[in-house]
Amino acid sequence: MYGPDVLARTLSVPVPTGSSGALWQYHSRGDRHSKVACWGILFDLLQHCSVLVEHVRSGRVVCGINHEMKDFKQGRKKNLDLVLCVPSAPILAPKRPVGFKAMVDRYSIVLDQAERKVLDRLPDIPEGPVGAVHVALEAKACMTEHTKAMPRLYDELNSSHLTVHGASEMVIAVGFVMVNIAATFRSPSRAEPSKHRQPLVTEKVVAKVRELPRRSSVADTGFDAMSIVVVDCPNDGRPVRVETSPPSPPAGDIFHYDSMILRLAQLYASRFPRA
Repeated sequence: MYGPDVLARTLSVPVPTGSSGALWQYHSRGDRHSKVACWGILFDLLQHCSVLVEHVRSGRVVCGINHEMKDFKQGRKKNLDLVLCVPSAPILAPKRPVGFKAMVDRYSIVLDQAERKVLDRLPDIPEGPVGAVHVALEAKACMTEHTKAMPRLYDELNSSHLTVHGASEMVIAVGFVMVNIAATFRSPSRAEPSKHRQPLVTEKVVAKVRELPRRSSVADTGFDAMSIVVVDCPNDGRPVRVETSPPSPPAGDIFHYDSMILRLAQLYASRFPRA
């Protein structure tokens, strides 16, 4: 699986962010980290789900970026980072490249030579008018002030799957959480770097995310697939690194990134065999 390494490598390169245009690897007011995380999920999913590849090649599935979903029962609204869906209208030739492969340039995604060769072999997923949603991706990050951020992180993720399944119980709701295990963090809003009590605060966030409801059938409530990726990101120009030792979920854990991709591929193939 490539997603976590692509995310870490991409965030290692500062880009202009915010109204000031200052260079930052991570900025809480930007959405680059969430879009890159979701892009990586699609990148890996296309390699492990032949059914999705078939649907994309035949034009039966497109993607939607920042798509608003609305809970039919409660009227709640939620903007999802990325969705896979049936197009609601014929796809017209765009004036500029949009969609899955164009996101590489749009979000300055950094790929190595091997990953680019893989990407060249994959079909592109055009961005199009959103019809029936099949997969809804929500990516969140907890990078600093972990204890303070935990309640909001939990609430935002919990409202995500509730809204998605309030719109349609058949949609596969996917959650991705990036947690920072760096001992210090340079924040755009502070003159001095914040200090973290590591690994304690990361352990607490990981434990809280594990409390989120998950479902094994459409009759249940919760996320259909979910992963937690722990990174070391001081946000001071040093390279971002994926942490694979505890408290990062171990291989085989239901919250491990690889487990999420394989589960997502199986769910898509079984739930939408004919798109």
